[in-house]
Amino acid sequence: MPPTPELPITYLNTHADEAIELLTQLCRQPSIAAQNNGIEAMTELTEQLLSESGFQTQRLYYTSKAPPAIYGELRGRGPYTLLLYNHYDVQPAEPLDLWQSPPFEPTIREGKFFARGAVDNKGEIAARLAAIRALRATYGELPITLRWIIEGEEEIGSPHFEEIAEKYTELLQADGCLWEGAGFTEEGHPALNLGTKGLLYVQLDVQGVGIDAHSGKAPILPSAAWRLVQALASLRTPAGQVRIPGFYAAVKAPTEAQLEALMQQENKDEQLKAAHQVEQFVDGLSGMALRERAAFAPTCNIAGLNSGYTGEGVKTVLPARAMAKIDFRLVPEQDPHDILEKLRSYLHAQGYDDINVSVLGAAGPVVTPIEDPFVQKIQRIAEAFADKPARITPLTGGSLPLLDALQRHVGLPGLSAPGNVGYWGVGHTRPMNIFDCPTWNAPFAITATCSYLLIMLEHR
Repeated sequence: MPPTPELPITYLNTHADEAIELLTQLCRQPSIAAQNNGIEAMTELTEQLLSESGFQTQRLYYTSKAPPAIYGELRGRGPYTLLLYNHYDVQPAEPLDLWQSPPFEPTIREGKFFARGAVDNKGEIAARLAAIRALRATYGELPITLRWIIEGEEEIGSPHFEEIAEKYTELLQADGCLWEGAGFTEEGHPALNLGTKGLLYVQLDVQGVGIDAHSGKAPILPSAAWRLVQALASLRTPAGQVRIPGFYAAVKAPTEAQLEALMQQENKDEQLKAAHQVEQFVDGLSGMALRERAAFAPTCNIAGLNSGYTGEGVKTVLPARAMAKIDFRLVPEQDPHDILEKLRSYLHAQGYDDINVSVLGAAGPVVTPIEDPFVQKIQRIAEAFADKPARITPLTGGSLPLLDALQRHVGLPGLSAPGNVGYWGVGHTRPMNIFDCPTWNAPFAITATCSYLLIMLEHR
């Protein structure tokens, strides 16, 4: 029987409860890597669900200090091999008092599914499981081989994925990789994300005096807080340009194809303003200029500051210490290690030798060219399913450190294809349930899209 999308979609429609149960099982189990909460139980559940879906599984251990990644392989008739990537860990759920229902007690309200991890990334895991089960139930053996790696440290920056990719390179070989995370636009266009910015995340620490002092001593004692904010102010101009010499030297301009892809995207200016509660963007940006800067501008962002007394009321203190966390988002061809050395050299040249710089995370930018045959294949499949042109994002503002490791050690092309079960604008950093709410309404269009992508790869 030749593969057609109607059969697995029919199966999905008649097995809606099974798909919802998969999502419920995953979301009921806490798996917060930052707090080591529920991780061991989550690895067992993840491996169990893959095994029940036909995969030969194993745990990829790379250090005793980190949870294993779960690996599965489902061999098909042909040699074409597709690697799937997901992660089973989630962000912390705090502050808990802002949740309308407990974060790890999945709840359906008004047709929407609420739970921590329902979006990013358990909803995507459930969608892929449902799609694969529908394909196997409908056709038996798949036309291609699937390899699947699901890690447990993505939400803390995938600090050990480098070791996974290096140690298990052979297991991760494939003709292409489908990352997590893309879906459909509000207008129904399939979305494809082809890359992520690089990352350098550092912490700056300043010690002024040995112990906190009374602020009356400010005329005669050094201030760690002032020292730090003055150093921070020297990193960037008021207009946003990074002052570190050579910071922009390796920046690669976007290609004509990438700019054309941005031009084809719908204008979301007003929705973005509403979502972020701002009246205008930096420099009054709008339209294409806004999209181009968001995609291709490297950044120096202050992620956090801490010094002295920040509680209610008055405390006249001159703080002994000050700390800041900074993330640099990097674009092709910037190297995080090169930027780190430039940062240290700049602070030294400015006389800030007393500021300690420690690295908390680093990853290179990863971009799959629009012209790559794998991208073209997935684009054709997605457009055939949706009967609408795809909307391609060449480079997203976030970072996935694992992609850098995959590119260097495995070297396969990849992208985020339509398979995200969430609504436009949902995310995992906001505490309220409304921002973790995929819906599973028949005919399960997004899950069916996963099925369609897998089926159509037979026609490569």
